Amino acid sequence: MKPIHLAALALLAAAPAPQQQDDPLTRPIEPQAAAKWIGPQAPIRVHGNSYLVGFQGMNVGLIDTGKGLILIDGAVPQSVRAIEANLKTLGYRIEDVKLILSTEPHFDHAGGLAALARDSGATILASAWAAASLKRGMSSADDPQVAWLVPFPAVSRVRVVRDGEAIRLGNVTVTARATPGHTPGSMSWTWRSCEGRACRTMVFAASLNPVAADGYRFTRHPEVVASFRASQARFRAMPCDIMFSAHPDNSGGVEKYARFAKGARPNPYIDPGACRAYAARSETALAKRLADEKAGKAR
Repeated sequence: MKPIHLAALALLAAAPAPQQQDDPLTRPIEPQAAAKWIGPQAPIRVHGNSYLVGFQGMNVGLIDTGKGLILIDGAVPQSVRAIEANLKTLGYRIEDVKLILSTEPHFDHAGGLAALARDSGATILASAWAAASLKRGMSSADDPQVAWLVPFPAVSRVRVVRDGEAIRLGNVTVTARATPGHTPGSMSWTWRSCEGRACRTMVFAASLNPVAADGYRFTRHPEVVASFRASQARFRAMPCDIMFSAHPDNSGGVEKYARFAKGARPNPYIDPGACRAYAARSETALAKRLADEKAGKAR
Protein backbone atom coordinates (compact mmCIF):
# COMPACT_ATOMS: atom_id res chain seq x y z
CA MET A 1 0.00 0.00 0.00
CA LYS A 2 1.36 3.44 -0.95
CA PRO A 3 1.95 6.10 1.74
CA ILE A 4 -1.12 8.26 2.34
CA HIS A 5 -0.93 12.03 2.72
CA LEU A 6 -3.36 13.07 5.44
CA ALA A 7 -3.98 16.56 4.05
CA ALA A 8 -5.03 15.12 0.70
CA LEU A 9 -7.24 12.60 2.43
CA ALA A 10 -8.93 15.32 4.42
CA LEU A 11 -9.87 17.10 1.20
CA LEU A 12 -11.27 13.88 -0.23
CA ALA A 13 -13.20 13.18 2.97
CA ALA A 14 -14.75 16.65 2.87
CA ALA A 15 -15.93 16.28 -0.72
CA PRO A 16 -19.71 15.82 -1.11
CA ALA A 17 -20.80 12.21 -1.54
CA PRO A 18 -22.38 11.23 -4.86
CA GLN A 19 -26.15 10.86 -4.98
CA GLN A 20 -27.23 7.41 -3.82
CA GLN A 21 -30.47 5.57 -4.50
CA ASP A 22 -32.70 5.28 -1.47
CA ASP A 23 -31.46 2.47 0.76
CA PRO A 24 -33.53 1.64 3.84
CA LEU A 25 -30.41 0.50 5.68
CA THR A 26 -28.58 3.81 5.21
CA ARG A 27 -31.42 6.29 5.70
CA PRO A 28 -30.30 8.98 8.16
CA ILE A 29 -31.11 8.60 11.84
CA GLU A 30 -31.26 11.67 14.07
CA PRO A 31 -29.32 13.79 11.55
CA GLN A 32 -28.88 16.81 13.82
CA ALA A 33 -27.46 14.78 16.69
CA ALA A 34 -25.38 12.61 14.37
CA ALA A 35 -23.82 15.60 12.61
CA LYS A 36 -21.69 16.36 15.69
CA TRP A 37 -20.25 12.83 15.58
CA ILE A 38 -19.63 12.06 11.93
CA GLY A 39 -17.56 14.97 10.72
CA PRO A 40 -15.25 13.57 8.00
CA GLN A 41 -11.83 12.39 9.06
CA ALA A 42 -9.05 10.78 7.04
CA PRO A 43 -8.40 7.13 7.92
CA ILE A 44 -5.09 6.37 9.62
CA ARG A 45 -2.92 3.39 10.46
CA VAL A 46 -2.27 3.90 14.16
CA HIS A 47 0.04 0.97 14.85
CA GLY A 48 0.89 -2.21 12.99
CA ASN A 49 -2.27 -3.77 11.61
CA SER A 50 -4.63 -1.43 13.49
CA TYR A 51 -6.45 1.52 11.92
CA LEU A 52 -9.14 4.10 12.56
CA VAL A 53 -11.65 4.50 9.72
CA GLY A 54 -14.29 6.57 11.45
CA PHE A 55 -15.02 10.16 12.20
CA GLN A 56 -14.19 13.20 14.29
CA GLY A 57 -16.66 12.26 17.02
CA MET A 58 -17.10 8.54 16.49
CA ASN A 59 -14.39 5.90 16.31
CA VAL A 60 -14.65 2.91 13.99
CA GLY A 61 -11.76 0.48 14.35
CA LEU A 62 -10.18 -1.73 11.69
CA ILE A 63 -7.78 -4.67 12.07
CA ASP A 64 -6.06 -6.38 9.14
CA THR A 65 -5.63 -10.01 10.17
CA GLY A 66 -3.93 -11.17 6.99
CA LYS A 67 -6.97 -13.38 6.29
CA GLY A 68 -9.60 -10.68 6.20
CA LEU A 69 -10.57 -7.52 8.06
CA ILE A 70 -12.26 -6.96 11.41
CA LEU A 71 -14.32 -3.80 11.89
CA ILE A 72 -15.26 -2.49 15.33
CA ASP A 73 -18.59 -0.62 15.46
CA GLY A 74 -20.55 0.81 12.57
CA ALA A 75 -21.57 4.38 13.53
CA VAL A 76 -24.90 5.61 12.12
CA PRO A 77 -26.59 4.42 8.91
CA GLN A 78 -25.78 7.62 6.99
CA SER A 79 -22.06 7.12 7.71
CA VAL A 80 -21.77 3.69 6.05
CA ARG A 81 -20.68 4.96 2.64
CA ALA A 82 -17.98 7.09 4.26
CA ILE A 83 -16.66 4.08 6.21
CA GLU A 84 -16.55 2.05 3.00
CA ALA A 85 -14.79 4.92 1.22
CA ASN A 86 -12.21 5.07 4.03
CA LEU A 87 -11.53 1.36 3.55
CA LYS A 88 -11.03 1.94 -0.15
CA THR A 89 -8.64 4.82 0.57
CA LEU A 90 -6.51 2.39 2.60
CA GLY A 91 -6.49 -0.09 -0.28
CA TYR A 92 -9.18 -2.41 1.08
CA ARG A 93 -12.69 -3.38 0.00
CA ILE A 94 -15.79 -3.71 2.13
CA GLU A 95 -15.93 -7.32 0.93
CA ASP A 96 -12.65 -7.93 2.78
CA VAL A 97 -14.45 -7.49 6.13
CA LYS A 98 -15.17 -10.88 7.74
CA LEU A 99 -16.16 -9.89 11.27
CA ILE A 100 -17.76 -6.80 12.80
CA LEU A 101 -17.48 -6.34 16.58
CA SER A 102 -20.17 -4.36 18.41
CA THR A 103 -19.58 -2.38 21.60
CA GLU A 104 -23.21 -1.45 22.33
CA PRO A 105 -26.61 -1.53 20.58
CA HIS A 106 -27.26 2.22 20.43
CA PHE A 107 -28.06 3.89 17.12
CA ASP A 108 -24.86 5.97 17.14
CA HIS A 109 -22.61 2.88 17.25
CA ALA A 110 -24.85 0.16 15.81
CA GLY A 111 -26.99 2.04 13.29
CA GLY A 112 -24.65 1.22 10.40
CA LEU A 113 -24.11 -2.45 11.27
CA ALA A 114 -26.94 -3.86 9.15
CA ALA A 115 -25.73 -2.14 5.97
CA LEU A 116 -22.08 -2.97 6.64
CA ALA A 117 -22.92 -6.62 7.28
CA ARG A 118 -25.01 -6.79 4.11
CA ASP A 119 -22.37 -5.14 1.96
CA SER A 120 -19.52 -7.24 3.34
CA GLY A 121 -21.19 -10.55 4.16
CA ALA A 122 -19.52 -10.30 7.59
CA THR A 123 -20.81 -11.76 10.83
CA ILE A 124 -21.49 -9.39 13.72
CA LEU A 125 -20.23 -10.35 17.19
CA ALA A 126 -21.79 -9.02 20.39
CA SER A 127 -22.68 -9.94 23.96
CA ALA A 128 -25.88 -11.94 24.47
CA TRP A 129 -27.77 -8.89 25.77
CA ALA A 130 -26.54 -6.70 22.92
CA ALA A 131 -27.23 -9.39 20.30
CA ALA A 132 -30.91 -9.50 21.30
CA SER A 133 -31.09 -5.71 21.02
CA LEU A 134 -29.32 -5.70 17.64
CA LYS A 135 -31.81 -8.21 16.29
CA ARG A 136 -34.68 -5.96 17.46
CA GLY A 137 -33.04 -2.78 16.23
CA MET A 138 -33.60 -1.21 19.63
CA SER A 139 -32.21 -1.42 23.13
CA SER A 140 -34.27 -2.99 25.92
CA ALA A 141 -36.13 -1.57 28.90
CA ASP A 142 -33.24 -2.11 31.32
CA ASP A 143 -30.99 0.32 29.41
CA PRO A 144 -30.66 3.59 31.38
CA GLN A 145 -30.99 5.57 28.12
CA VAL A 146 -33.82 3.64 26.48
CA ALA A 147 -36.39 6.43 26.88
CA TRP A 148 -34.48 8.75 24.57
CA LEU A 149 -33.07 6.18 22.12
CA VAL A 150 -34.42 5.68 18.60
CA PRO A 151 -34.71 2.47 16.54
CA PHE A 152 -32.02 1.54 14.01
CA PRO A 153 -31.88 -1.06 11.22
CA ALA A 154 -32.05 -4.49 12.81
CA VAL A 155 -29.37 -7.07 12.04
CA SER A 156 -30.00 -10.76 11.49
CA ARG A 157 -26.56 -12.38 11.48
CA VAL A 158 -25.24 -11.97 15.03
CA ARG A 159 -22.95 -14.36 16.88
CA VAL A 160 -23.04 -14.20 20.66
CA VAL A 161 -19.66 -14.06 22.40
CA ARG A 162 -18.92 -14.50 26.09
CA ASP A 163 -16.73 -12.41 28.36
CA GLY A 164 -13.14 -13.55 27.90
CA GLU A 165 -13.84 -15.41 24.66
CA ALA A 166 -10.99 -15.32 22.15
CA ILE A 167 -11.92 -14.72 18.51
CA ARG A 168 -9.29 -15.78 16.01
CA LEU A 169 -9.01 -14.65 12.41
CA GLY A 170 -5.80 -14.87 10.43
CA ASN A 171 -2.88 -13.88 12.63
CA VAL A 172 -4.99 -11.90 15.13
CA THR A 173 -6.76 -12.94 18.32
CA VAL A 174 -9.32 -10.48 19.66
CA THR A 175 -10.65 -11.01 23.17
CA ALA A 176 -14.12 -9.93 24.30
CA ARG A 177 -14.14 -7.96 27.57
CA ALA A 178 -17.51 -7.39 29.23
CA THR A 179 -17.65 -3.79 30.48
CA PRO A 180 -21.31 -3.16 31.37
CA GLY A 181 -22.70 0.03 32.87
CA HIS A 182 -23.40 2.39 30.00
CA THR A 183 -25.55 -0.50 28.75
CA PRO A 184 -26.07 -3.86 30.46
CA GLY A 185 -24.30 -5.63 27.60
CA SER A 186 -21.47 -3.29 26.68
CA MET A 187 -18.44 -5.13 25.31
CA SER A 188 -14.90 -3.86 24.87
CA TRP A 189 -12.30 -5.60 22.70
CA THR A 190 -8.55 -6.20 23.10
CA TRP A 191 -5.80 -7.53 20.81
CA ARG A 192 -2.07 -7.32 20.15
CA SER A 193 -0.65 -5.31 17.27
CA CYS A 194 3.01 -5.31 16.21
CA GLU A 195 5.28 -3.10 14.14
CA GLY A 196 8.36 -5.24 13.74
CA ARG A 197 9.32 -6.17 17.30
CA ALA A 198 7.31 -3.33 18.83
CA CYS A 199 4.11 -5.02 20.00
CA ARG A 200 1.33 -3.13 21.75
CA THR A 201 -1.82 -4.17 23.57
CA MET A 202 -4.76 -2.49 21.84
CA VAL A 203 -8.10 -1.73 23.51
CA PHE A 204 -11.29 -0.57 21.80
CA ALA A 205 -13.35 0.57 24.77
CA ALA A 206 -17.11 0.64 24.98
CA SER A 207 -18.60 3.80 26.44
CA LEU A 208 -18.42 4.01 30.23
CA ASN A 209 -20.12 7.33 30.89
CA PRO A 210 -23.07 7.23 33.34
CA VAL A 211 -25.67 9.06 31.29
CA ALA A 212 -29.37 8.32 31.43
CA ALA A 213 -32.68 9.52 30.07
CA ASP A 214 -34.63 12.12 32.04
CA GLY A 215 -36.22 10.63 35.13
CA TYR A 216 -33.89 7.63 35.40
CA ARG A 217 -32.16 7.32 38.76
CA PHE A 218 -29.03 5.24 39.21
CA THR A 219 -29.64 5.40 42.96
CA ARG A 220 -32.72 3.21 42.39
CA HIS A 221 -30.66 0.67 40.43
CA PRO A 222 -27.78 -0.47 42.65
CA GLU A 223 -27.08 -3.35 40.24
CA VAL A 224 -26.25 -0.84 37.50
CA VAL A 225 -23.99 1.14 39.82
CA ALA A 226 -22.27 -2.12 40.75
CA SER A 227 -21.72 -2.96 37.07
CA PHE A 228 -20.14 0.45 36.47
CA ARG A 229 -17.78 -0.08 39.40
CA ALA A 230 -16.84 -3.55 38.24
CA SER A 231 -16.09 -2.24 34.74
CA GLN A 232 -14.08 0.65 36.14
CA ALA A 233 -12.00 -1.83 38.13
CA ARG A 234 -11.54 -3.93 35.01
CA PHE A 235 -10.24 -0.96 33.02
CA ARG A 236 -7.87 0.01 35.83
CA ALA A 237 -6.33 -3.47 35.71
CA MET A 238 -6.45 -3.99 31.94
CA PRO A 239 -3.18 -4.16 29.96
CA CYS A 240 -3.47 -1.17 27.69
CA ASP A 241 -0.84 0.47 25.50
CA ILE A 242 -3.17 2.09 22.94
CA MET A 243 -6.83 2.73 23.68
CA PHE A 244 -9.61 3.89 21.40
CA SER A 245 -12.91 4.86 23.03
CA ALA A 246 -16.14 4.59 21.07
CA HIS A 247 -16.42 8.38 21.27
CA PRO A 248 -12.85 9.74 20.96
CA ASP A 249 -13.54 12.79 23.10
CA ASN A 250 -14.07 10.48 26.09
CA SER A 251 -10.38 9.53 26.11
CA GLY A 252 -8.42 12.40 24.58
CA GLY A 253 -8.72 10.83 21.13
CA VAL A 254 -9.50 14.10 19.35
CA GLU A 255 -6.22 15.62 20.48
CA LYS A 256 -4.30 12.40 19.79
CA TYR A 257 -5.60 12.26 16.23
CA ALA A 258 -4.69 15.91 15.60
CA ARG A 259 -1.14 15.37 16.84
CA PHE A 260 -0.79 12.10 14.93
CA ALA A 261 -1.98 13.78 11.71
CA LYS A 262 0.75 16.40 12.14
CA GLY A 263 3.37 13.67 12.40
CA ALA A 264 4.04 13.96 16.14
CA ARG A 265 6.55 11.46 17.53
CA PRO A 266 6.56 9.40 19.61
CA ASN A 267 3.18 8.11 18.53
CA PRO A 268 0.66 10.12 20.62
CA TYR A 269 -1.72 7.18 20.75
CA ILE A 270 0.75 5.15 22.81
CA ASP A 271 -0.34 5.78 26.39
CA PRO A 272 -0.07 2.92 28.91
CA GLY A 273 -2.14 4.95 31.37
CA ALA A 274 -5.09 5.47 29.01
CA CYS A 275 -7.32 2.75 30.44
CA ARG A 276 -6.70 3.87 34.03
CA ALA A 277 -7.51 7.45 33.05
CA TYR A 278 -10.69 6.22 31.31
CA ALA A 279 -11.76 4.43 34.50
CA ALA A 280 -10.98 7.50 36.61
CA ARG A 281 -13.04 9.72 34.36
CA SER A 282 -15.97 7.33 34.64
CA GLU A 283 -15.60 7.13 38.44
CA THR A 284 -15.68 10.93 38.72
CA ALA A 285 -18.74 11.20 36.47
CA LEU A 286 -20.58 8.45 38.35
CA ALA A 287 -19.86 10.02 41.73
CA LYS A 288 -21.16 13.37 40.48
CA ARG A 289 -24.28 11.79 39.01
CA LEU A 290 -25.08 9.93 42.25
CA ALA A 291 -24.49 13.09 44.29
CA ASP A 292 -26.73 15.12 41.97
CA GLU A 293 -29.49 12.54 42.27
CA LYS A 294 -29.30 12.55 46.06
CA ALA A 295 -29.35 16.36 46.05
CA GLY A 296 -32.33 16.46 43.67
CA LYS A 297 -30.30 18.13 40.90
CA ALA A 298 -30.52 15.37 38.26
CA ARG A 299 -33.04 15.71 35.46
